[in-house]
Amino acid sequence: MKVRNSLKSLKARDKNCRVIRRKGRVYVINKLKPRCKARQG
Repeated sequence: MKVRNSLKSLKARDKNCRVIRRKGRVYVINKLKPRCKARQG
């Protein structure tokens, strides 16, 4: 999982990416390509 300041560019990488908020953190998850996972901050 990558940790980034901005997730906007990571979300645009693949059309299956979803931005989700969990426990005050912002995540990008992708069920089809698990390599696209990222967390903000």
